[in-house]
Amino acid sequence: MGYAHEYATAVMRRGRTPMEPADFVPDWADRPRKGKHFPGAPSFPLPDGGCAEDATLGRGLFGEAGDGAFTLPLLGSMLRDSYGLTGRRLAVQANSDLGSLPFHTHANWSRGTASGGGLYPIGVHWVSGASGPLNPGVYYYDTPHHRLTRLLSGDVSGEVREALGGLPEAADTDQFLVLGVTFWQNAFKYNSFCYHAITMDIGALLQTWRMWARAHGLSLGSAFWFDEPRIGRLLGFDPEEDGVFAVVPLRWAGTAPDADSGAVSGARVRRVPTEKSRRTQTFPTLRRIHAATLEGAAERPAPGVLDPALAAPAGPGDRVALPAPAPLDAPVRRALRERRSSFGRFTGSPLDPATLSAVLAAAIAGSDLDTDAETPGAPPLTRLHVFVNHVREVPPGLYEYDRDTGELVLMRAGSFGAFLQENYFLANYNLEQAAAVLVPVARTHAVMDAVGDRGYRLVNAVVGATAQAVYTAASAAGTGCGVALGFDCVSYAEEFGADGRGEIPLLIMMIGDEGRRPADYRYDIVAP
Repeated sequence: MGYAHEYATAVMRRGRTPMEPADFVPDWADRPRKGKHFPGAPSFPLPDGGCAEDATLGRGLFGEAGDGAFTLPLLGSMLRDSYGLTGRRLAVQANSDLGSLPFHTHANWSRGTASGGGLYPIGVHWVSGASGPLNPGVYYYDTPHHRLTRLLSGDVSGEVREALGGLPEAADTDQFLVLGVTFWQNAFKYNSFCYHAITMDIGALLQTWRMWARAHGLSLGSAFWFDEPRIGRLLGFDPEEDGVFAVVPLRWAGTAPDADSGAVSGARVRRVPTEKSRRTQTFPTLRRIHAATLEGAAERPAPGVLDPALAAPAGPGDRVALPAPAPLDAPVRRALRERRSSFGRFTGSPLDPATLSAVLAAAIAGSDLDTDAETPGAPPLTRLHVFVNHVREVPPGLYEYDRDTGELVLMRAGSFGAFLQENYFLANYNLEQAAAVLVPVARTHAVMDAVGDRGYRLVNAVVGATAQAVYTAASAAGTGCGVALGFDCVSYAEEFGADGRGEIPLLIMMIGDEGRRPADYRYDIVAP
């Protein structure tokens, strides 16, 4: 049994036994950049191809993958809608940073994809071969300026293709998006816990791309198993301070490349980003969990290996039928632009059950990431529990969501407002005022038993993808949403009876209507 099992248990119990270093205090005055700066590197503006009229969120979540191909304007639109900064927000809400937000140095910038605890960055690299629209090379996506920074010139796409170890989606393309993380950009706040948040952030971004691509008639899959050290060397990463978490092959418009194109052995990025922090730290627990998930990185799981760890169907109990889901007809761009965290703005007013039905359906659709480890059509890795507080025609209680019938299965009737608040660590939400609280659970240890410690990344990515789908569906449905990691997992597991099934509650997702005409300020960098 690998170290990831120990790490997963520590994360689950951190509300009762703090993770090391227990006395860590972030130095906010010396925090790192939310991105990377490469002095002297040439950069190029990305075009914005807009959003097609029929590119709705509903199509992105529930539609079939298309056979279209990417172009530079489409790629530019997807990057901007997912990870580009789109505006500044300053609203009266319950989060602890409210007093500092009016200062420019502490401004709250918005983007389409959520992340744990703030807009902490995943580095998006584009490895472009000879069939692409720019000179072949490695480019870094500059999120504040919506530009590409060229880090290396020359076709090295063959290095990525070979590192993917025969992945079918990579055979006919020389265009790849590579997701990397510099741990200090998150660890400065979360220390050893940051790996848990990072792996969920990866899933959130991949789910945004999946929804966006399907809404535009495209298809995206992602690889979690590949020769990570090889790609890390290509990108110039420090193997102890940086990680490569996913590779996304892109089907590109035009002539397909030669199968042996782009094989430049030994080439690597030599530009080094400048570090804003005067002092950085390393955390032994973080290094151990990263090293553990590197083991067997290139050994892709065989089809069916995950079957013993998949989510079981809903159990017995009285059932509450929900109406058909409310249509999610908002353009995917608008749904992403209007996504935000509610931070204490729930009113406790009864929610339309059709809205709850739509968000629950989106959560199930969002649990499918189209990764190289998942079997198409198989059950998901997660089950969904629902605390109902204020939903019209649905009695308060704890339910399980039946993904096959769309019904709620009663586990225990009654009000759970006190339980929810007592087991929440922060002061930025009154959970009783949320209309419903959704909790995904997964058999994390069973997944790692099946595919090794790298399965920890997969489970958390699926949960992060679910959270992004819920956030975006709530936005499209016109209701509020908030997602939090600061809760007592042990208490929730006991309430669900999840211990006997080996399931771990991994985050909580709150939805509900907000007050009308709240005190708010919003400045859009780009037009909605």
